[in-house]
Amino acid sequence: MGFPAAGTEAEFDALTRESLLPSVRELLGVLGHGEEVVPFEDGSLPVYAVGEKLVLKLFPPVHLGELATETGVLQAVHGRLPIPTPGVEQAGEHEGWGYVLMERLPGQTLSAAWPRLSTEDRRSLAPRLGEALAALHTVEAPPGIGPASWPDFLAGQRENVLERHRATKLDEAWVEQIPGFLDSVDLGDPRPVLLHTEFMRDHIMVTEDDGRWRISGLFDFEPAMRGAAEYDFVGVGLFVSGGDKAFLGDLLRGYGSTPDKAFERRCLAYGLLHVYSNLRWWLSLLPSPPTPTLDALAATWWAHS
Repeated sequence: MGFPAAGTEAEFDALTRESLLPSVRELLGVLGHGEEVVPFEDGSLPVYAVGEKLVLKLFPPVHLGELATETGVLQAVHGRLPIPTPGVEQAGEHEGWGYVLMERLPGQTLSAAWPRLSTEDRRSLAPRLGEALAALHTVEAPPGIGPASWPDFLAGQRENVLERHRATKLDEAWVEQIPGFLDSVDLGDPRPVLLHTEFMRDHIMVTEDDGRWRISGLFDFEPAMRGAAEYDFVGVGLFVSGGDKAFLGDLLRGYGSTPDKAFERRCLAYGLLHVYSNLRWWLSLLPSPPTPTLDALAATWWAHS
């Protein structure tokens, strides 16, 4: 049967995980695996459980450039963090599609478990997450992980920042504040480190043992980059702590950092410049600031105690 061409984003979006199952089984047969295959519903790329111990992640032609990043970073971080990451079993290309067959992490995503966790449960996880992120930032990025120049990347993001936010239908009252806010934030010249870029509950696995929750894994490295460490705190503040300043404070202590007051404003600046920035969506998810200003927003979402 073979994989479809899916040479454009639209062609890829029209596919379903179920429609790819015959091609997935064919590929797994070539790789020597005949286990049951079940698609995962979440994620921007097709991912399948292969039996109970493996996961297959596919990269259609339009996303083939992300294969080397995923594979290289998985291999670089495996065994180097205080929490598990998937080991790579096999990786390559098949009929124009990329694939990574990797170990399956135990447990469930933190996003799935979050509503059932008590405040104490959540805060017990925060330092471990900080330790894991700090360890990630000490791993040497594998060859080819960009951008080649962090300042040039930021300059490029700044050039079209208003157009990108207007494209999301962000209220103009917020858009008009962006240039002045970015002008007022000094991002400095930090040493580039290996970044996950989407450190969020959806990509963190947890398990429960005798009533105690623990971190059981971190995954999804295809958007990894090399840049300022605080760029990773965009996802942390938005999609892990979610405005809980006590939780973020615990995570930062686990990370080994006591940020200055400007930390909050730098995180929002990186958020506005982020590859996946969507302030309109974030405003619908997170606590509202006391006043409709970007300074108040930074203090609301990245405050820590």
